[in-house]
Amino acid sequence: MDNLCHTLVGAALAQTGLRHRSALAVPTLLIGANIPDVDVLSIVVGADSLGFRRGITHGVLALALWPFMLTALMIGWDRLVRRRGGRTPPEDVRPRALLVLAAISILTHPLLDWMNTYGMRWLMPFSGEWFYADVLFIIDPWIWLALGLALVITGRRRSLAFVSVYIAAMAGLTIVGRAEVRRVLAASGLDPGSRVLLAPVPVNPLRREVLVDAGDRYLFGTLVWSPEPRISLDGGAMSTHADLPEARAAASTPEGSAFLRWARFPYYRVDRDGGADVVFIGDARYNRMAGRTWAAVTVRLPGGAAGGAP
Repeated sequence: MDNLCHTLVGAALAQTGLRHRSALAVPTLLIGANIPDVDVLSIVVGADSLGFRRGITHGVLALALWPFMLTALMIGWDRLVRRRGGRTPPEDVRPRALLVLAAISILTHPLLDWMNTYGMRWLMPFSGEWFYADVLFIIDPWIWLALGLALVITGRRRSLAFVSVYIAAMAGLTIVGRAEVRRVLAASGLDPGSRVLLAPVPVNPLRREVLVDAGDRYLFGTLVWSPEPRISLDGGAMSTHADLPEARAAASTPEGSAFLRWARFPYYRVDRDGGADVVFIGDARYNRMAGRTWAAVTVRLPGGAAGGAP
């Protein structure tokens, strides 16, 4: 999820009474709710952000270490800044309480990130497997609204309960909707066991974009709850072109294989540029047309490279 959402979750946790557990409780909750996103620095240093994001800083090992690191940071801040000059702060830092608060707020981050179609690598660094809940759009204004209002009106504890119920309801719609799409596939003579993505869309929680992996092609459509699910599949299909020798050659290159470790619904487009093949690899979750986009990579193959592809 976006960092405004994470920050609002940390603030809402503070408003439940956790802010009274220790000095520096509020900054601990706010920083903890965002700290796994330090991996965004991979963009600044020019690293492979798609291959690095939501990986090691979000994985199980980091989740075990982050609370201790954040608690140490808060204690260090207390000793070096808050007590500088002999001034005694009005409230003492309680390390054990800060450790618990740090653990709670940090855990909310990967849980929320897991909720969207981008996914999470829970088992990093031991496994690079991606996990997806496909429940929330990455920017959800309804969560913003509920948590934002909680900061200025009463019923603050109920805001987290509302958000929890909202997320559970969205999960229910995803589960039931996926089953309904499979029923439609079976009725259309297609494989009901195909991979199915129901992607949430901005603002409207009762609508999903449908993406079906039909083997050598992708099918697209929409699902709308009104109140029963109405599913419409587009007439066309997009070929993956994964069987082309140029596609296999591009997939075996370092940049191609790195992208494919992230891509969930990859497809290929091949063009000629002089004596070289130029292979565009995209992810159908986020774009359907070859072109400049963050969810793609372009691989240039020297002449004849495809002929040696396995």
